[in-house]
Amino acid sequence: MTDQKPAVTMGQVREALGHVQPGEPEVLVSITRYTVSVLPMDDINHRSFALYVELRPGGWIVTDGHEYYTAAGEWAPGMATAHRFADYDDALAVAKAKAPHLQVLGHTAVDAYHRTRPAS
Repeated sequence: MTDQKPAVTMGQVREALGHVQPGEPEVLVSITRYTVSVLPMDDINHRSFALYVELRPGGWIVTDGHEYYTAAGEWAPGMATAHRFADYDDALAVAKAKAPHLQVLGHTAVDAYHRTRPAS
């Protein structure tokens, strides 16, 4: 029979590797916001044509930073009107569907994309 080592936690492994000091709390990282846009991040119009999927109390919401996606499928001001999605996959799917049609001053995100990235 082979000698089995006792089970250890990831915290113990990190301590053994010297990544954390024994007894110190582990640093936690949480993803609570996703940015969705048809424009790349280096595009000057990216922030204007971006939607955000954010974890808030009660679930994930979709917002453009000013208005919130409601259960009725409309955009409305005020966090109280925001539809809470149970998981981020559903919220991301809505944001992906809405992102190309996001409008600023009568121009859609797709219009902005074509203005800054002309067809070759």
